[in-house]
Amino acid sequence: MKTKTVKGNWCRRTTNFGFPSVFLICIFFFLAGFFGSALFSHSQEREDDPRLMRRPRAMLLENSTEEETEYRLLQAGESGDDSITLIPFQVLSWFPRALYFPNFASAEQCERVIEMARRGLKPSTLALRKGETEENTKGIRTSSGVFMSAAEDKTGTLDFIEEKIAKATQIPRTHGEAFNILRYEVGQKYNSHYDAFHPSEYGPQNSQRMASFLLYLSDVPEGGETMFPFENGLNMDGSYDYEGCIGLRVKPRKGDGLLFHSLFPNGTIDPTSLHGSCPVIEGEKWVATKWIRNQVQDD
Repeated sequence: MKTKTVKGNWCRRTTNFGFPSVFLICIFFFLAGFFGSALFSHSQEREDDPRLMRRPRAMLLENSTEEETEYRLLQAGESGDDSITLIPFQVLSWFPRALYFPNFASAEQCERVIEMARRGLKPSTLALRKGETEENTKGIRTSSGVFMSAAEDKTGTLDFIEEKIAKATQIPRTHGEAFNILRYEVGQKYNSHYDAFHPSEYGPQNSQRMASFLLYLSDVPEGGETMFPFENGLNMDGSYDYEGCIGLRVKPRKGDGLLFHSLFPNGTIDPTSLHGSCPVIEGEKWVATKWIRNQVQDD
């Protein structure tokens, strides 16, 4: 006897199942398909929602040793470059705008700068505000340092670093002051301050410090962090102790760089750019600071 074959929708086949069982199976697959479709749609909405894209997420870096990337370079202008310069950076903060540059300089370059600066170190000074004197500002800045221009360095080390800073910031070298190379010994610090000069406190300014680039020349086992207590608008209620070491703190690492902007793009002072140097607890902190102005500096 031949087996009977039932054609049509499998949900209507009743050869082996009773109607209630078949009905429940059909309902199950219908609901599974419905919720699966809804879940996929919700996932796509999350990926496309710009509000969710701001959340921290892992970064995937391509391994350049496995596959070389080809760049189609354009014709450079008279003042441009014929090659691509890769300078990795990390965004530490948007308020203030702060970028971190790992391995910006080599260990040999850092040691060379320290040796050149060591002979000329003097106690660091302050730009005094109205009513301030050297006597009543003692203890605010306790490091020692020396100013040194790239032209004074016959080894070419500072020239190389200065050129790289210009590329990283896209601000011409002519806008930079001479390097201020600083040493912080155990217990030494710099209380919170602004690099920009407010005219109401310092008088009229011919130019303004718009950004600062710090090149850390040494590792510091403990302490010595560059800190931003007002990061993201925190601690701005007037109760902050300017000797405190709180907020965003950047640990000094030999050869790494830190760039932060003191001015907003419209030229006004960013109040969250307040910063300082935490006391060194162990070791010695060396840093080369490049202050960058919004006007060309005289040689």
